[in-house]
Amino acid sequence: MNALVGEKLSIITSKAQTTRHRIMGIVNGDDFQIVYSDTPGIITPHYLLHKAMMKFIDKAMEDSDLFLLVTEMHEDFPHQDFLEKLKSLSIPVIVLINKIDLSDPAGVEKKFTEWHEKLPQADIIPVSALYKANLEKVLEIILEKLPENPPFFPKDELTDRSMRFFVSEMIREKILLLYKKEIPYCTEIAIDSFKEEEKITRISATIFVARDSQKPILIGHQGNAIKKLGTEARKEIEAFLEKHIFLELSVKVNKDWRDSERELKRFGYES
Repeated sequence: MNALVGEKLSIITSKAQTTRHRIMGIVNGDDFQIVYSDTPGIITPHYLLHKAMMKFIDKAMEDSDLFLLVTEMHEDFPHQDFLEKLKSLSIPVIVLINKIDLSDPAGVEKKFTEWHEKLPQADIIPVSALYKANLEKVLEIILEKLPENPPFFPKDELTDRSMRFFVSEMIREKILLLYKKEIPYCTEIAIDSFKEEEKITRISATIFVARDSQKPILIGHQGNAIKKLGTEARKEIEAFLEKHIFLELSVKVNKDWRDSERELKRFGYES
């Protein structure tokens, strides 16, 4: 979605389950408005958190005028049940095969054929989000297939999410990049305060982990790990806000938050 919108709205890492929420990105032209809705990837649920993430996909399938399925050149797609759902949709479906820059023409053609056999009714478009290859074609087909409606949002809006949300996502992105094993998947971020002053914005955030043993790993020896996390997150947030910030991070244990309806609702997930 970032490449299609032209702004970094969704965090990006090479790890699975990077996206947890549904994030809207709004693109306005002289005579059109496209509202992209980035959802979590398709997974087999093991926690209530995963089920809540999959509800974002179900909701997107219910209220969208067009469905974009983004896959990758070297990615297997074992979710046959989801493919059957796509086949039953009454709205247009477009499959974007991303990262064609990592393959040769023969490999791209083979992948194109595979997806055409899986979803004969869909438009299949090989793209490279990194190099913006074929993105103009994607826009053309989207505009061709979308129905005409009045705009949903004012022309100057870019997303439906708040600054607090994006700050929490940037902190979580750095956790995904800096920590290994289960740590990134057991954490959630809460923004406790967000105070905008004339020369600086002061942000206080709590990182929740699922087990007592994870807290010292996140903090690191003499606090070195969380200091590095804070530095990396601060740079990202300052670039996004275009303003100096002071970032304060703390760590708390919130056992089994991934299987608690109350806690998931607190973090913005549907129960």
